[in-house]
Amino acid sequence: MATDTSAPPLGSIENPIKFRDQDFNALLKECLTTGVLFSDPTFPPDQKSIGMPELDPDPKKAIKWMRPKNITKNALFVEGTTGTTDICQGQLGDCWLLASLSCLTMHPTLFVKVVPSGQSMSENYGGIFHFTFWQYGEWVEVVVDDWLPVREGRLLFSYSHTRNEFWSALVEKAYAKLIGSYGSLKGGNISEGMEDFTGGIAHTLLVSSRTPRVLWRALTGALSRGSLLSCFIQATNNREIGKVTAEGLVKGHAYAITDTDKVTRGSDEVLLLRLRNPWGFVEYCGPWSDKCKEWDDVDKAEKDRIELKTTEDGEFWISAEDFSNLFNVVELCSVSPETLDDENTPVPESAWTISEHKGSWVPGCSAGGSRKNNQTFWKNPQFKLVLREQDQTEEDEDEDEDDDDEDDDVEVTPNDKKGADKTKHKAKHCTVLVELLQKNRRQKDKINFLYIAFHIYRIPPELQGVCLDRNFFMKNRPVGRSGKYKAQRGVWRRLRLDPGNYIIVASTFRPNQPGEFFVRTFSKIGNTLGTRDINCTSDYVPVMATPVSPEDQVRVQEAFDEVAASDDKLNAKDLMDLLNSVLAKDYNLPLETCRELIFGEDTNGSSRLSREQAESLLSRLCNLQSIFLKFDEDSSGTMSPFELSTALEDLGMQCDSKVVQLLCERFASGELQMPFHGFVSCFTRLRKLFALFESETNQEVKDRGINAWLLRFLVL
Repeated sequence: MATDTSAPPLGSIENPIKFRDQDFNALLKECLTTGVLFSDPTFPPDQKSIGMPELDPDPKKAIKWMRPKNITKNALFVEGTTGTTDICQGQLGDCWLLASLSCLTMHPTLFVKVVPSGQSMSENYGGIFHFTFWQYGEWVEVVVDDWLPVREGRLLFSYSHTRNEFWSALVEKAYAKLIGSYGSLKGGNISEGMEDFTGGIAHTLLVSSRTPRVLWRALTGALSRGSLLSCFIQATNNREIGKVTAEGLVKGHAYAITDTDKVTRGSDEVLLLRLRNPWGFVEYCGPWSDKCKEWDDVDKAEKDRIELKTTEDGEFWISAEDFSNLFNVVELCSVSPETLDDENTPVPESAWTISEHKGSWVPGCSAGGSRKNNQTFWKNPQFKLVLREQDQTEEDEDEDEDDDDEDDDVEVTPNDKKGADKTKHKAKHCTVLVELLQKNRRQKDKINFLYIAFHIYRIPPELQGVCLDRNFFMKNRPVGRSGKYKAQRGVWRRLRLDPGNYIIVASTFRPNQPGEFFVRTFSKIGNTLGTRDINCTSDYVPVMATPVSPEDQVRVQEAFDEVAASDDKLNAKDLMDLLNSVLAKDYNLPLETCRELIFGEDTNGSSRLSREQAESLLSRLCNLQSIFLKFDEDSSGTMSPFELSTALEDLGMQCDSKVVQLLCERFASGELQMPFHGFVSCFTRLRKLFALFESETNQEVKDRGINAWLLRFLVL
């Protein structure tokens, strides 16, 4: 009887990538067999894993590492069921992460993805636990031991309200290991944690953009459809962060929104939201807080139904009216696009598809900066977006709030202007959600986010499949964009566009800033996102090269007469002397480049050139020098690698962005200026590889295409 033995794709929640190649099941089995509790060599119990200096010199307050069973005798992984009060913030500024975790506990199906069931500190206990996080399109399993940092007998960081439950502390440790250290968790946007716990798309909703009743209805609908919600009061400056208001609320601090409900007070219906402070204490003390007088007029049955508690656990109720007056921003994380709508009639999830791609900004090559850098913006990574599947005709709101020419400004603080009138029109569009995330920007105890944004351009039929140059971006405005450049991990926008072909341009605000990124789209089936690749071509014609002058011909003959070997050929050293006697000083070639030039010729295995080959080579170099001079704007003997693709096009060679990026990394050596000899080496290697591909007889190799051929051999 046949069985389906195909494994789920690597990186799926069913088959996550094993972080640092650590296999939980194998390690647990080893621990149970040997009777030795697991100690993680990749995240040891030391100051390096803390990632912050120990500021208190008092030896009594020194950090110690202890296992849960040494901290409390009745240590448990989970006591009963998980809940929001299992999570209390310790001495680490990661309220953004713990607020996200509080939200997650309200959704059991999402929670078990992050915290796999069946883990215990009694049965099959080996001092080892595992957790799963979403990381840029892939699920990653992280294994940790249960050594936890302790000061004066208490957990230093996250802890449970009951003090004997440790799942939340271990989740925090696993995430710290994934990012680099505990110190790497200091400060952040709630959206980061919510996305990494769900794989969903997080976005911001300004509280002022809705009336209290409309906002309450939208948040109620989002919660019912599985979204994670949190909120905060915006601090106007760094001094205000952590300040407690007269109402008992903390500025610049993340709160989880865990529920919404409504109660009757007399003849009035009161709309409520339930919030939680990750600290586990310091609660709201205004109307409808735990012990306020408003509850005296509410039936006991209603108070029991909404599970009103009067204990100081960080959780409290607040009216929709007061919430709108006191809070500025709501962060939502939607697991699927339909949960982003306010309506209660979501489109079936099967109607949507997700497309994901990774990319990088390479200085001098693909880090072109904002549109204000019109000389280099066009060099930024581009992704092709094809929209065919239209939504139903409906009253659409214009999603693009930044239709001015200042979209390349940097956003310093969120724009909390009152809800502006939006243009409404009836149209048949394609709905697409685009998100750009920058990767790996948490370093030790610092966050180093670049200011990022994306722009979307429509491509007319006559330019499809064509390399878009600077002129295109100078003459055309984007039809959609993420908004102002923001120094946060991700920027997001939902757009409704006409059917057609588009490109998404991902950029940093300043040019030449290195970084990796991840871009994804949610769109209807039939709409696609792909890399904007073009087939590399070479129409370089040697006979069109600049003729060698009579004077240079004489130099070639004299060089051969003086130093050529008995076979009348020049070696690399003699060739270098000959070429540099003709080329301008700033364009002299090193010995290694001359060896590459000889390799690029048909020498029948010899490492020497004949008179005819040397003369032809000199002619070609003069041609390369004239091309190079066009881009050597300051006569320094160098050119910007940004211009490499254009210079190659002048030579009849067209290369796609991946090939150009590899050429820049190989021949500009990561520098922001490419010397003439780097340009010569680049051209020589390309010319040889194009020729070898043309002579290739293996059909399988031919079918893979010239791009794959170049990417394979350029790294050698």
